[in-house]
This record gives sequence, structure tokens and C-alpha cells, in this order.
Amino acid sequence: MIHKVETSLGERTLSLETGRVAKQAHGAVWIQYGETVVLVTACRSEGGEDRGFFPLTVDYREKAYAAGRIPGNIFKREGRMSEKETLSARLTDHQIRPMFPKGLHREVQVYISILSSDGENEADVLGMLGASAALCISDIPFSGPMGAVRVGRIEGELVINPTNTQLEESDLDIIVSGTRDSLASVEGGAHEISEADLLEALKFGHIHIQELVELQEGLVEKIGKEKLVVEEPQGDPELPIAVEEMAATRISEANRTPVKEERHDLVESIKNEVQEALAERFPEAEKKIGDAFEKLVKADMRRMILDEKQRIDGRGLTEVRPITCESNVLPRSHGSSIFTRGQTQALCVSTLGTKLDERMVDDLRGKNFKSFYLDYNFPAFSVGEVRFERGPGRRDIGHGHLAEKALEPVIPSIDSFPYTLRLVSDILESNSSSSMATVCGCSMALMDAGVPIKTAVCGAGVGLVKEGEQWELLTDILGAEDFLGDMDFKVAGTKDGITAIQMDIKIQGISFEIMQEALDRARDGRLHILEIMNQCISSPRPELSAHAPRIEFLKIDPAKIGAVIGPGGKMIREIEKTGATVNVDDDGTITLASVEGGPAEEARRMIEAITAEAEIGKQYKGTVKRIMPFGAFVEILPGKEGLVHISELAHRRVGKVEDVVEEGQALDVAVLDIDNGGKIRLSHKATFEK
Repeated sequence: MIHKVETSLGERTLSLETGRVAKQAHGAVWIQYGETVVLVTACRSEGGEDRGFFPLTVDYREKAYAAGRIPGNIFKREGRMSEKETLSARLTDHQIRPMFPKGLHREVQVYISILSSDGENEADVLGMLGASAALCISDIPFSGPMGAVRVGRIEGELVINPTNTQLEESDLDIIVSGTRDSLASVEGGAHEISEADLLEALKFGHIHIQELVELQEGLVEKIGKEKLVVEEPQGDPELPIAVEEMAATRISEANRTPVKEERHDLVESIKNEVQEALAERFPEAEKKIGDAFEKLVKADMRRMILDEKQRIDGRGLTEVRPITCESNVLPRSHGSSIFTRGQTQALCVSTLGTKLDERMVDDLRGKNFKSFYLDYNFPAFSVGEVRFERGPGRRDIGHGHLAEKALEPVIPSIDSFPYTLRLVSDILESNSSSSMATVCGCSMALMDAGVPIKTAVCGAGVGLVKEGEQWELLTDILGAEDFLGDMDFKVAGTKDGITAIQMDIKIQGISFEIMQEALDRARDGRLHILEIMNQCISSPRPELSAHAPRIEFLKIDPAKIGAVIGPGGKMIREIEKTGATVNVDDDGTITLASVEGGPAEEARRMIEAITAEAEIGKQYKGTVKRIMPFGAFVEILPGKEGLVHISELAHRRVGKVEDVVEEGQALDVAVLDIDNGGKIRLSHKATFEK
């Protein structure tokens, strides 16, 4: 039986339907919003074992046919997930992961398929909504429903689920998800928006989230299945007591060791001793002993923060780790910096290129090109581990996207600064908040290259530890505080406002009170970091890097593009022998680039000569190309010839043309006339006195 519920959202109808397709999935929802259609399915395995983590997989796949396109790759079919698909999958994962019960060990897969795209209504928030709905109507244990919306702001007015056309005018683009009572995730960018305005936007979004929760509740009432019962296996009740008696005091001492490496070694040493000592008493329970030990470590660290207001590295709750900044660290790069905060360190490099260096993006909107992009790399050595490198993973793509969003509002427009900009962040050390270190380091690398960004950008992370009604926020969290805490809240921006935000939590939502305090903490941390960055480099260098290309523009008549390119590209290859890179656009705009000014200037002269028009009365030094009985044809500009009649060769009567000129001879001529057909009449005798 088909069941359908619908509501009006942003002046468009949103519908959720189940029972028509994908009926063998444990939960399936067909969502339509405008002419965008998304199918979301949720499935679980029949059984599972405790792997130490919840085996959740979220896939987000755009079908090329959704936009009436054929994939542009060589295979002409969908391949691995694109960057857009990866980012959308992460959004959904971050939203739903905290909502599953702790003891659920079955594999769960949420599969989001974009079946129709109208080009205006983005499918990412629909996928997030559909994931909640599919899980809620399935038998998979899930603490939903959850809603997800996009919030924009146009001329000061907040807009729910703005279209892509509206987003072009919006100074805000954030995705908010949550339950009826609290927020679950926030991600997006803005043009230096204030904390108060952002909080207002979140509250605005939450009102509509509540409407979407009610919509799903209506669907669950019609078709919802009884949920599986999750029972945590009961072990020997004496085991955790024995672990606590042996380790509690020593764990407390170890957690108060401020140096990460020393603390880690102490904790591991205690753990090994406890497991060895209890192995005989609790045979075949090595993993359970380890789990009990980890729970003690976590509980002690959280008590330190909540009760003693003390952190494991000795800092106060609002204190930022020591920061050092360096710029111009790589002699041949265009711009470089090293940003170090505590044990998190990012080497950031900016490279300036031409239009040929733009990155192509091929998605449901078609092919388009980015002139600014940022790549983030997290090698295993940054945390002292060994791992086979297989290219950027979801985390690398997500962190790079967040940092790119943070910097984008200060990047000069392509019209005023005609360069392609690539930023690379290589993480050399990591102990949390490497994405925010990337924002700081890349901001300095841009200034070091002489890119005229209007102001510096930096980021700060805020953590949360919450037990019941008691909670504390942690400015600039450590890796251990992220792992054992309840929230990783990243906020990037300038001295004037927020440019990017991302919130991931491990609990089932936070209140607006916590959100407001977290925004204030992040602002204080951001301003503190900006002050230190400005001591290193406070403004863009007055000149571009000596190794960066110099770019010039030239505008020609589009009808003459063929002459510049030449047959088979012969002419443009000749021009590029000057050492300049030449790019010709269909509108007649020619971009010339070279590291030094000379090659570009020489290429400009050649192109101007090729595209120049003959002018009546102007003199030229031409070359005799052909001799005829009635005169000589002389090339005065590349590809442009005119006739010097035999009567115009000299101030006397000339019997034969060969008596005055020969083929290949350089000859001064003047333009006498150009007829309507473009034929040029020249004179040699007009260039000298009788």
C-alpha cells in the first residue's frame, strides 16, 4: 500500500511517499520537492558483532540522467563518488550517527539516490530528511525523527530552502538539522555574519525543522514498523569493579600529565598491567577489560572538566594553546606559511595560475570551472601512525571544503584579480582542529603571495562535555577531548564576522543556550588567534611573488580568433615560443601569462600585429609577396596584403615591376584606400619625396 504525506515549505510542496518502490529495503522513502526527486533507503544486516565502533555507511549518488545528462568521463557511466557527493554523504552521516543506540552492532546502510534534479532545489537536505524518514519507518532502532533545512538570507530577510538562483544573492548558506527540541548539526558559510545574526538564522531554521518532524511522525503512524530490541550483552559484573579497583587512582594521575606523549604512554602502561593482572581471573575477556578501562579514562577526564574545571593538558577551559606563525618558508613557492597551535601544525602553500589551471567540476548542473580551490592532506605521520595512502578520503575532502568555504568570502573577484588560486594544506602534526589550522595557515600563505585579500581569516574549535544538566565548553579542544567529549564545533571568520561553521555532536542534540555560548567562545578564540597571526603578517605583500605568473588581457574581434590560432594551431604555437602561455576565449578575450613581463609583452605585440586593421594614410614596412605585370602585392600586416600598382612604385614611369622591386624585399608603403570589399590599395612613391 502506498502512503504519502506532504507539506508546504518555502512556497513549494514537499512530499514523502513510501510503498511504491524499493519495497524490499527495511525502509524506503520517495521525496519530491519542486521537480527534484530523491529516493532514500535504509537497510540493516541480520546480525553483527561488536567492532568497537558503529558500522554505519551513508552513500549519496547523483544519477546523471537526473539532469538529462550523460556522464562526461571516458566510460560514460557513474564512477566513484564526486566531491559534492562525498560532502553530502558526510552531512547525512554527521546528522544521524548519534541517534542510534549504543548497543547496536548490526551494519546499517543509508543509500541516497538523486533521481531528478530541477537545477534549483538542492538534493542534499532532501537526502538528510529522507535518511531520517526511512530509518523512522523501518525496524532499525533510531531516535528520530529529524528534520534538515537550508537557510539563506537575502537583503536581511531569512529564507528557508533558498533556490540556487536565490543563493547567488544570499550572504548566508547554512544547513541545519535537529530534532523537535534541539540542534544536531550545522554546516555552511557566510559573508562575515555576526554571531547574533547566525543564532537568529539557526532559530529560524529550527522552526521549520519542527514542521518536518511532525510530517514524519504522520508517516510513522501510518506505516512505521516495530523497532528491534537492542540488548547490550551482560558480562561479569565483577570485571568493571576489579578494573576500577586496580586502575582508578593511577588513571587519575595519568590524566593529569600535561604532555600528550607521556600521558599516552602512562595510560597504555597501566592498561597493559591491568589486562595482564586480570587475565587469569577473567579468561577470554581481554576486550571487555580494555573497554572497562577506556570507560574509566573517559569518565575521569569528564569529571576533571565538569567538577574541577581542569583539562588534561593543564589549560583553563577558555585558554588557547600556544601559537607560532611563520611565513615565506618555501623559497620557490608563490606563498607559504607554517601555522602551529599546540601539537597541531599545518604547512600551507598558495600557488597562482592562469585560466588553464581552473578546476573542472562535472555534476548535475553540468560542467563548470573553479578559479579558487583548496586541497587538504592528512598523512599518517602527522599522528605518528603507519597507513597506506590511497588518495584523499571523506575526511580530507570535508576538511578541505570547510577551509575553502571559510576563505572564499575574502578572495578577490576574478575580474579584479585574474588568477586561478590553488591552496594546499599539508598537516605535519595533528592534535585536533587541523581544519582550523588550515584556515589560519592558508590565510597567511595568500598574504605571503601578495594576493590582495581584504582581511585575515582564522578558525577556532570549541568542545563540549555534558552530563545531564551539567555542561562545560572547551576552547581549542585537544584530540582526546574531541574523542572523549560530546561536540566538535568549528567556527572560522574575520575580525568582523563568521565565514564558515561546522558542528558535529555525539549526543542527541544541544540547546540554543549552549550554541550561543559556544559562538561567543569561538569568537574570543578567533580574535586571540588573529592578533598573533597579524604579528607575523598583517596584510598582503605589496608585490606578487617573483615566481608567480604575470597576466595580461587583450580583447580582439571574435571573428579574428581563427587568425590568432592559425590552421591546426600553428600561429598560437608560434606565439607561445615567446615563453608566454596564451588562452583564447570564445568572446575574443585573450589571456597572456608569463613569469616575467617580457614574453607576455612580445606575445601581445604578435597578436596585435595579427589582428590589426590597415588604416588609410598610415605607412607600413611590408614584404613583397608576389609580382604581377601590373604591380606588386605587399604584406603589410600578418595575413593582410595590398596592391602597389606599377604606377605607384616610383615618381617616374616604370617599364617593368621587376625594375623596382623583387619578391621577399622589404618595402615601405602607404595605404591609399580600402574599398568596401576590404581590398587595400598601396603606394610606395608616397613614402618618399619626388
